Amino acid sequence: MELKFSKVERKGPVTIITLSRPEVYNALHIDAHFELNKVFDDFAADPEQWVAVVTGAGDKAFCAGNDLKWQAAGGKRGWDKGGFAGLTSRFDCDKPIIAAVNGVAMGGGFEIALACDLIIASENATFALPEPRVGLAALAGGLHRLPRQIGLKRAMGMILTARHVSAKEGHEIGFVNEVVPQGEALAGALRWAEMITKNSPMSIRASKQTIRKGLAVSLEQAIEEQREYPAVKAMVASQDYIEGPKAFSEKRPPKWVGK
Repeated sequence: MELKFSKVERKGPVTIITLSRPEVYNALHIDAHFELNKVFDDFAADPEQWVAVVTGAGDKAFCAGNDLKWQAAGGKRGWDKGGFAGLTSRFDCDKPIIAAVNGVAMGGGFEIALACDLIIASENATFALPEPRVGLAALAGGLHRLPRQIGLKRAMGMILTARHVSAKEGHEIGFVNEVVPQGEALAGALRWAEMITKNSPMSIRASKQTIRKGLAVSLEQAIEEQREYPAVKAMVASQDYIEGPKAFSEKRPPKWVGK
C-alpha cells in the first residue's frame, strides 16, 4: 500500500510509524485514519516486529487531533475499526506501542498517546483535550483513558477546563513516562524500545494482555483466570519459555525467537 499520510520504518524488531501531515500539524482526516489502520494491522500481524513507536513529522507537533478545517469544509468524518489513527479502539494488540511526543498533542493527538503503552515526551510537548472549546467531546477514548491513568480529580481538572498541560506536568501527574530534551523524543522512545526488546516478546505480550484483561475485572478474578489468557498460554507453549531458563543456567544472553 502506498502511504500518503504516514511513513513506516523498521529498525530490527522495532517499527517506527510517523504521522505525516506536517502542513496541518499532523492533524488527521478520514483517509489518514484508514491508512493508519492498515499500518497498525500490518505491524500487529508481522511476527518479526515486536515493538512500535509512533511519532509526528516535523518538530512542532505529534498530532493536533481531528482536522477541523477538513471537517468545516464539508469533509467526510470517520475511521476504521481501529479507531482514531487506527489505534484508539485497537484492543487486541498485545505488542507494546510507545508514543514519542515531539510537540503538540491535542485532542485526538493526545488520545493517540493515551492509547499507547508508554509516552516519551520532549520538553516542548503540550497535551490537552480541548474539544469542549469547539463544541465537541473527546470520544476517541480520552474521556475514559485519562481518568484511569491519572485519577478522576486530576482528569476532571484537565477535561472540564480544556487547559494545556506541559510535558513536565504530564510527568508529575503520571501520564508521561519520561521527559527528554527538545528534538529527542524519538531517540528516547527508541531507547525504551531497545530495553523492551531485550526481554522475551512472548513474555511482554503475555504481560500486556494480562494487565489489560486484569484491570477489567476484580483482582481475585484476574489472578484466578490469568493462566487462561491466550497470550499467557502462548508464552508457556513457546520456545522462549524454554530458552530463558536455559540461557540463565548457562550464563549467556538469551536468544529470543518470539514463538
